[in-house]
Amino acid sequence: MKQSTKLSLTFLFTILSVCIGFSQEKTANQDQRYIFFFHNKFVEENDLNTPHPEYGKAEYNEIVASYKKDNFVVFSEKRKKNTNAARYAEKVVKQINKLIKKGISPNKITVIGTSKGGYIAQYVSTYLANPDVNFVFIGCFRDSDIQEIPDINFCGNILTIYEKSDIYGVDASKRKETSKLKINHFKQVELNTNLKHGFLYKALDEWIVPSKKWANGNYDLN
Repeated sequence: MKQSTKLSLTFLFTILSVCIGFSQEKTANQDQRYIFFFHNKFVEENDLNTPHPEYGKAEYNEIVASYKKDNFVVFSEKRKKNTNAARYAEKVVKQINKLIKKGISPNKITVIGTSKGGYIAQYVSTYLANPDVNFVFIGCFRDSDIQEIPDINFCGNILTIYEKSDIYGVDASKRKETSKLKINHFKQVELNTNLKHGFLYKALDEWIVPSKKWANGNYDLN
């Protein structure tokens, strides 16, 4: 075989290998699901080893690890003190749009937030205005929000989780009714842990499991 022919075949084999590899990687990425997780205000203002006087240690690392264990790609960080929720949400919207531009389906992306992190997630829902992205708002709605935070509009596949004994998170139907953007799916889960607002400090299956189901596109939570 001539040297030029050998080189041509080698080059062709290399190109085919790269193309096949890229195709496999693209397929894998299409199946991958992504979670943006935002923690509560106490974690923002304190060291992770500092226990809350009533609710105990905030299990931020354990919560993130639980999502990663189920093969989600998780974007999360310990925020700086006094983070502005709306401005932080604007940065997240840019990150999500970058993922979508890379070919990630919006319904493979889920934004989850607890307490203040849940309000950040609500702002992301408002600013992103993409009805196919999934959102889980945990312990982060009060009836007074309608008047005090009128600029929030739910948009997307919305799951809200609240604890019956928690005054800082209640049924969010009123926000759904006042929202002007498209909501493809809306569901609420009421817990009865009797832990008050402290339920979201813990890596509890009671709220983590339904949030994982929602992130996997199981909108009936079966």
